[in-house]
Amino acid sequence: MDFKMHEYTHAVVGRVAPALRATDRADFNDARHQYEYYLRLLSELNVDVKEVDLPGSFPDNVFIEDVAVVCHGIALLPKGLTTAEQLKIKVVKEVLEKELNQTVIELTDPDARIVGSDVLFTGREFFVGITETSNEAGASAVAEAFPEFPCTPIKVTKGAHHLKKYVTVAGPDILCVGASKEAKELLKRMEREANFAYQTLTVPEDDAANCLYVNGTLIHRAIEEIPESFKVFCEKIDFARRSICFSELAKISTGLSSCSLFVRKM
Repeated sequence: MDFKMHEYTHAVVGRVAPALRATDRADFNDARHQYEYYLRLLSELNVDVKEVDLPGSFPDNVFIEDVAVVCHGIALLPKGLTTAEQLKIKVVKEVLEKELNQTVIELTDPDARIVGSDVLFTGREFFVGITETSNEAGASAVAEAFPEFPCTPIKVTKGAHHLKKYVTVAGPDILCVGASKEAKELLKRMEREANFAYQTLTVPEDDAANCLYVNGTLIHRAIEEIPESFKVFCEKIDFARRSICFSELAKISTGLSSCSLFVRKM
């Protein structure tokens, strides 16, 4: 395995604009503090955090994961369905292309739909969740953009969330998966179709399944948010770990993966 696949030099993130709003779905002050700590943690892990001005108001404007699929110096950009999405993609494209030297591929198939929260890269292969927001044509676009890696579409149970709500990478060849029925079904499908073998770390709370593995460190949610799963991380993970509070931002997103696009500048 190329361990550099989970080593990053930069993270593209949304800037918290002065024009802020409270939302009935997330406490604004807590969300802002959680986000600021998230960015500080990335910096501590030797990631150069590039803040960009994205359309919309906080906290929605910092959810950037769906705007691109970035890997190996290539960035696949979907088509925005709304004006705000199109503006967000335009801003991110400029940063990826001009500042971070990524080769940008724009989705041209009018039938293809893809969002980053449905795309899981394990370091060896891609899995694309087939959901209301990503389809088979979108999975084909991922396969074409990254031909050196196997790419497998995985059907997500109807009405369920994005793929990375249930399964993420927790370390080299380690998949972190929730314990719900939806998560277990998804994992079974992935294991059946996978081109490689992985260790599985099952966490009791689905909210704990969305974690980040960045520059040799696992980032997961804090003990007060995932008490049972926190014990599992403590017992099973024998490399560097950091935990953060993410409760308010998680209410309206996939989880920890939703606030950044990780890049390794070539």
